[in-house]
Amino acid sequence: MMILTGKTIVSAIRPPYPYGGEFISQFLFALKLCWFPLLVSTVAFGYGAPGLQAANFLVLFGALDRLGGFFVLASIREFAPFVTAIVLAGVAGTAITADLGARKIREELDALQVLGVDPVKNLVVPRFLALMLVTGLFNVYALLFGIFGGILATVVYGAPLGPFFATFLTNASTTDLWGSMLKTTLFGAIIAIVCCYKGMTASGGAEGVGRAVNQAVVIAFMGIFAFNYVFTQTLLATHPEINLIR
Repeated sequence: MMILTGKTIVSAIRPPYPYGGEFISQFLFALKLCWFPLLVSTVAFGYGAPGLQAANFLVLFGALDRLGGFFVLASIREFAPFVTAIVLAGVAGTAITADLGARKIREELDALQVLGVDPVKNLVVPRFLALMLVTGLFNVYALLFGIFGGILATVVYGAPLGPFFATFLTNASTTDLWGSMLKTTLFGAIIAIVCCYKGMTASGGAEGVGRAVNQAVVIAFMGIFAFNYVFTQTLLATHPEINLIR
């Protein structure tokens, strides 16, 4: 996978760039597949776990106005990137693995190499770039709907929305936003590499493709969780001001 990552980055930078049409089709494909599951997931997660549970806890202290500040930690830093990555890996990632796995089983990838067409440049790079772009864009979408879930929880508890937005905007910073966007974009890169690799190394007929899809999702999730730990620790260490809850 590391070798494939290196080849993909080099192929993406080095001309020519014959993958424009494939990049657009993969981008639109991921967009079309993932928008509705992401909408449902982000509202449900935003309203359920950080919204209702945190509100229920804060009401005990008469501090429901702090829910907005909590949503900076919960939604912007963690929930929105995680939900985006999980939906993209489970929906678009599996489709990519199945597509490339079927091509591998039918020996289409070998035929492309015989014809002098580089499968990495023509198949992996457009999927890699498309997933990076679509996860970054979907993160904004997830943030908006995740915060909407928090607003719903505030309304359910009969509290005014002014204090929610006041503490939210006091605690939110540009570091949180760009950190969230960068992390989610890199999640997309991890998903693309894992899913393309498992698809291109599938073997054993239709059963082998099914196994590759299953393995791709599990490995992608584990890669996302491990990378999230490293990224969050690095971000908090290099920007200690975001540790302060105001």
